[in-house]
Amino acid sequence: MSKVLVIGAGGVSSVAIHKMAQLSSKFKEIALASRTINNCKKIQKQVKDKYNFNINIEELDADNISETSKIISKYNPELVINLALPYQDLNIMEACLDQNVHYLDTANYEPRDVAKFEYKWQWELNDRFKEKNLMGLLGSGFDPGVTNVYTAYIKKHYLDEIHYLDILDCNGGDHGQHFATNFNPEINIREITQKSKFYKNGKWITGDPLSKKIEFDFPDIGKRNMYLMYHEELESLVKNFNDLKQARFWMTFGDQYLNYLNVLQNVGLTSIKPISFKNINIVPLEFLKEILPDPKSLGENTKGKTCIGTIISGLKNNKIKTIYCYNVCDHKKCFEEVESQAVSYTTGVPAMIGSLLIITKTWFKPGVWNLEQFDPDPFMKYLNLFGLPNKIVKLDKPINF
Repeated sequence: MSKVLVIGAGGVSSVAIHKMAQLSSKFKEIALASRTINNCKKIQKQVKDKYNFNINIEELDADNISETSKIISKYNPELVINLALPYQDLNIMEACLDQNVHYLDTANYEPRDVAKFEYKWQWELNDRFKEKNLMGLLGSGFDPGVTNVYTAYIKKHYLDEIHYLDILDCNGGDHGQHFATNFNPEINIREITQKSKFYKNGKWITGDPLSKKIEFDFPDIGKRNMYLMYHEELESLVKNFNDLKQARFWMTFGDQYLNYLNVLQNVGLTSIKPISFKNINIVPLEFLKEILPDPKSLGENTKGKTCIGTIISGLKNNKIKTIYCYNVCDHKKCFEEVESQAVSYTTGVPAMIGSLLIITKTWFKPGVWNLEQFDPDPFMKYLNLFGLPNKIVKLDKPINF
């Protein structure tokens, strides 16, 4: 049994804490810290009412390393679970190093002033974590996270070499809003408005945002338009699977969503460059975030399903094989269980699983790591046990798009 500190009190955090409370034999004590103390109070009450499990809560500005260190020192957790904003990753990791505590997150570091995410800043802390016999696990969400595990699992059990990787992320849900994002609007919009990028034959190829569109028939959802994007797990997967010839990431968007996004871009509301408004400097995207629906408020009315998975082609016994591994998650069922929609659920459950593997020492190695660098079997087993069952299909031939 272990003590953990969760930083961040959004939808993903709520799911992760609900799932930890369901496993109170493993998670002995849970503390939750966030700048938004009211969100902490809401999660605290939900968990008490559902599971009769008490969590401690604290107000915390995770940008402040000293303040974060003090909270860590107060609760003395074995693991800090960072479910806050990607801008805060490095500061929270520094606090963990200061207090000799293991670390886990679901999204890699991103500078506030540049819409760019990259693992290099966190990977550079590898030696310092090793020296202190600490483990840092990066990207323990769904994508990144489960998609990394799927890749490792397919390589271990189905293929001798993996040559072509496509990650497909479809949210077929309907929340009834004219325009809303299913997770933090600021992070979501920064992510999808940056240039596309994919890996092919040893090079990274860039293009305009959302400029390549393909229709795909998703299991349990049907045909949806998906768009080529760049996503952080491609960086680590290309690094850790050196037989890859091509790696791409695709995400679905409806026409209405894209129309609204184009208008917001055209009028400057997605910009991250500060502007002066009545002698106050504001960032337009941060203002937009405040007036858009809170993703946590969407769960009750969201219907439909998500489907996220990997299609991988490669060689087995010198013959070409193609494997599709995916999960389908129902928004309504997620809300019935933990009062969150499936987008938060599919990230919060893997955050709990990664934490469980660390505190039980099932996965443990000093340093800073991505999920595909560990044995995928325990993670896959827990996905099936804790609400995200996978399906593995052998396709007749490689995909052609």
